[in-house]
Amino acid sequence: MSSSMSRRSALGLGAAAAVAGMSSPAEAAENGTRSIRKVYQREKSTAGGVWHTHIAAVGATGTPEPIVEDDADHVTHGYSVQKLAVATAVMDKIDRGGLTLGTKLDLPADIILGGSGIYHLHRVWGDEITVANFLTAMLLVSDNTAVRMCGRVVPALEINDILAAKGFVHTRVEPVANPNRFFLGTTTPREMHDLLWRLATKTLLKPESCDFLLSITRWLNGYHDGVRRVMSSKERERVATKYGADFNDLGESRHEAGIMFSTDGVPLLTYAMFAEGLGDPENYGATHPAVQAHARIGRAMMDNLPPTTAARTAAPRSLPHPFHPVDGG
Repeated sequence: MSSSMSRRSALGLGAAAAVAGMSSPAEAAENGTRSIRKVYQREKSTAGGVWHTHIAAVGATGTPEPIVEDDADHVTHGYSVQKLAVATAVMDKIDRGGLTLGTKLDLPADIILGGSGIYHLHRVWGDEITVANFLTAMLLVSDNTAVRMCGRVVPALEINDILAAKGFVHTRVEPVANPNRFFLGTTTPREMHDLLWRLATKTLLKPESCDFLLSITRWLNGYHDGVRRVMSSKERERVATKYGADFNDLGESRHEAGIMFSTDGVPLLTYAMFAEGLGDPENYGATHPAVQAHARIGRAMMDNLPPTTAARTAAPRSLPHPFHPVDGG
């Protein structure tokens, strides 16, 4: 046999071996699942604290299947992740005709809260702002004053009634003496997964209301320190996310929940990570160990999304590119 034939034979054998070694879609999905679990366990151990997590990805049937169920039914303080539930209640009232996104309220000085957000930075107040305005501020920059604005249009007990009617058992705000104010209350990782999946598949609210909330939470000007940190701008557009942080008797809490989409807008993966009992107090930035863990887990989830299939539910309409000029200038 000539040397050229030997090389040709070798190449043929190599190609056959490569084909034989290729993973099937099911094998690729299982490898991706193992990778996400491995990264989650490693990062949880490194960050410390007590974690309560639900991560799920779409399976062959087109429905989400759990990847990580780590004390996923634990009832915990949601902190600012709860703003997703508050926004859901406001949009539900809009869906029922009780108000509109264009409904205007005054923004008085005595309602202003510090901490997360933008309204407290104004220094002067008295504007009339729309419901759409304060919902955007609440979800995009986690504005605390916006929560009080929500309470003025949907009181605490009504919020809880709406959430109960939607089937949530533990996701509640905590009423106080003033019926229009409340603490953000509790949820569970599994219930937050349910809220996110129903939002993405347009079954939580009217489709246009789901679109509105997702357009805010997927926007590039939102939270980047956690899950979306080591992603391109195009990848960030495919992730709707909400962050929450505070502290309690156990220590620091750092939470993040969201949903990832394919390039053509199909919902593929949900995550709800609630971590408490952490150290590094008063560090609300990207260097907090739990936030660093979110970033690495986020990269692993994005790199191991399941493939898109035609059977999966259509997702929100495409968002405009954030760097395109609005009026050509």
